[in-house]
Amino acid sequence: MRVAVVTESFLPQVNGVTNTVRKVVDHLRRTGHQALIIAPGPGPADYEGVPVVRVRSVGMPGYRSFPIGLPDASVERALADFDPDVVHLASPIALGAVGLRAARRLGLPTVAIYQTDIAGFARHYKIRADLLTSAWVGRLHRRVDRTLVPSRTSYAQLEAMGVENLHLWRRGVSLDLFGPGRRSEELHHAWAPEGETVVGYVGRLAPEKQVRRLAEVARLPGVKVVVVGDGPDRAALQRMIPDAVFTGMLGGEELATAFATLDLFVHPGESETFCQTVQEAQASGVPVVAVAAGGPLDLVDHGRTGMLYDPRAAGALTQVVATLVDDLDLRQTMAARALTEVAQRTWTTVVDQLVDVHYPAVLRRPRASSAAA
Repeated sequence: MRVAVVTESFLPQVNGVTNTVRKVVDHLRRTGHQALIIAPGPGPADYEGVPVVRVRSVGMPGYRSFPIGLPDASVERALADFDPDVVHLASPIALGAVGLRAARRLGLPTVAIYQTDIAGFARHYKIRADLLTSAWVGRLHRRVDRTLVPSRTSYAQLEAMGVENLHLWRRGVSLDLFGPGRRSEELHHAWAPEGETVVGYVGRLAPEKQVRRLAEVARLPGVKVVVVGDGPDRAALQRMIPDAVFTGMLGGEELATAFATLDLFVHPGESETFCQTVQEAQASGVPVVAVAAGGPLDLVDHGRTGMLYDPRAAGALTQVVATLVDDLDLRQTMAARALTEVAQRTWTTVVDQLVDVHYPAVLRRPRASSAAA
């Protein structure tokens, strides 16, 4: 099968959209399928042997290092030349709209992955366009052949916009990378030399992630806050939480070690359609505290595999974290239950669903019996 992936974000940008695209393309390549990536530039023109077509872009207001794809005739030319069986639209907003229009003109079937709450994103960047962005997202997804959503919350959100042919498609986790065995007592001591409980966040340091909420956690006695990641909010967060450890962006085994060395993982952002870092913390054997909104509602069974808190209740985050800091047995019990559940969520299983179920459902021409050109 030939799959053209039109994505709103790709390397060198590192985020949930980029990582999901990489996992999809990695699996397609390993299983004999052919792929093409179309992404906003600048960036590498090749990914593990898969060509990457770069299109014109402009920096996002308030986050200039994040490129937004612009209308570009090269998108339709690339699709026409590659002649894919299906066009995979990864979190379509700007470049995805260009890819959708080109695919429709060429008579190519489309599968869209809903991955970014763009209205919530705009609010956090003080862009007053909630209604406009919601209308745009709804229009895009009503025009694709099939939309895949990562959570029940996202399903309800798009259903309310009149989007049909919605299907749940969650995310996998790299169980070969993340695991409790990665924990480093040496690193834990470096972070918390007085034996504090290490409470950490992993992800982009951007307004929509609401990492600033960790400032209240940092005031708890016996707690050391560790922040793993980078982004436009880093300098402000370092001023706000001066006693926290900021590691910068980590990847690969360094990231897996950091995850497993946490005593408690906290994700405070309310605009997550899924929240991959919750799964990665669970796979690392680390108990999770997450906001009771969006994707985490599907990933955390409150009181059994983690804890959820009400973001509208003053002091709720601090109260939940304090409870777990004081109860090692509860942390270990919830972490063990979550680890058992997340062990079933491999990327191989998840991407196989694309190839075996969702792509074939929209094909308009006979599918080859093997992954042929």
